[in-house]
Amino acid sequence: MPVLEVKGLRKHFAGVQALNGVDFVLKKGEVHALVGENGAGKSTLIKSLTGIYRPDGGEILLDGKPYAPQHPREAFDLGISVIHQELNLLPELDVAANIFMGNLPTKRNGLIDKKRMYEEAGHYLELLGLDFSPRTKIKKLSISQAQMVEIAKSLSHNAKIIFMDEPTSSLSPTEQEKLFQVIRELKERGVSITYVSHRLEEIMDICDRVTILRDGQLVTSMDIKDTNMDEIINRMVGRDLSNRYPKMQITPGETLLEVKHLSKNSVLHDISFSARAGEILGISGFVGAGRTELVRAVFGADPVDSGEIWIEGKKVQIRNVTDAVNHGIALLTEDRKNQGLLLNMSIKDNISVSGLNCVKTKQKFFKGPFVDKKAVAENAKYYVDVIKIKTPSLKQLVKNLSGGNQQKVILGKWMSVNAKIIIFDEPTRGIDIGAKAEIYTLMEQLAKAGAAIIMISSELPEILNISDRILVMRYGHITARLAAREATEELIIHYCAKEVKDESTA
Repeated sequence: MPVLEVKGLRKHFAGVQALNGVDFVLKKGEVHALVGENGAGKSTLIKSLTGIYRPDGGEILLDGKPYAPQHPREAFDLGISVIHQELNLLPELDVAANIFMGNLPTKRNGLIDKKRMYEEAGHYLELLGLDFSPRTKIKKLSISQAQMVEIAKSLSHNAKIIFMDEPTSSLSPTEQEKLFQVIRELKERGVSITYVSHRLEEIMDICDRVTILRDGQLVTSMDIKDTNMDEIINRMVGRDLSNRYPKMQITPGETLLEVKHLSKNSVLHDISFSARAGEILGISGFVGAGRTELVRAVFGADPVDSGEIWIEGKKVQIRNVTDAVNHGIALLTEDRKNQGLLLNMSIKDNISVSGLNCVKTKQKFFKGPFVDKKAVAENAKYYVDVIKIKTPSLKQLVKNLSGGNQQKVILGKWMSVNAKIIIFDEPTRGIDIGAKAEIYTLMEQLAKAGAAIIMISSELPEILNISDRILVMRYGHITARLAAREATEELIIHYCAKEVKDESTA
């Protein structure tokens, strides 16, 4: 008998049928992938199963009995947990307090039984093979360790079903393998896991079955052993995406950016590299390698101790982000929601905001001292059309867009200031497979138009297939400079782990 069974589930929001008769079966002790493009209904299904949403129709059975949670706490108490991409922990409290939050062990007099709390928390950490103390504050842990605390929290409530949403998005390969080992151990203990990820390589590795949703409807459910990545992709998007990594043949032009001997206390160590017009320079490395710190320094977002930046053969001073933008440098940050977008503002305003402040472009947005609203709207519409942002209106709030379309809005913002050095930091994180292909195509088109593209990515297939040249970093050093044609996953991982300080330039 399935531990969880969903029959004909329906959920409707204003103007949108988010779930339309979806069936889903989760067996005891299986790892079941739930996949689909953004907007396919994955999140709505999970929220309907965990008490956040109330379905409009259909039936849910838990251990063969009708189940209709009215609140997330009710689902949690029945053994259903969710580990979100954004972890739900209190950083100032210690591990034990977070594990038992809402269910603290007490003495007969009603006071918290701290001795028992730490002993039991230690037991759950030991079960998961973790070597840190239950007295450690969450803020002292790495993302992967904090994720394990979430799993321990689920086990403390006798979880029999755990939903994991993009669990490896911020993990290094070593941390990812540790998570997979824990998942396998949970599976052996009879815990059922629903695994949501856009990384299909992981799904083929760790999952037993896969359910594919598209436009709020069930496409199919099947055993992993009976399918392959290409079939899953085609069923997800409803079209052939065999050419997932479009690559144009572009002859690199002049050097647009040259970074010389950039250093920042213990973060960056004598970094030198160059980027040319018409090429995509990939930067690879494990979490903590210093990749984001490097591009933030180039973009003027963080100060450095020493080093030089040259643009088109001229040494420039970049003291802040405004200087960088005025020199034609753009950064699409990895944290697009908190750093790249004005979520409560419209597409029109987001695309035009940088142009209004850029020395080279602001004149086209003003009539005398006043903003030319028509010019702002025309500028936004132009980039919505060029980049193919899916929206009913320029007035649509950015927070209501999918991850892929949010990324396109940021790109439109930088294209509107004529940026010629465009840095993408984890450009496809949290983006579905179809939107990824669109982002890759846009990057190629920008390179063909003469921009220098710098791309940080933790996805090795992305680095290998999109880049022309690859830098590998470890702990603030460049450990390798590779031509894409000679690089392999094994070689990149080798240099990610290799403690070599590279003094040359590229």
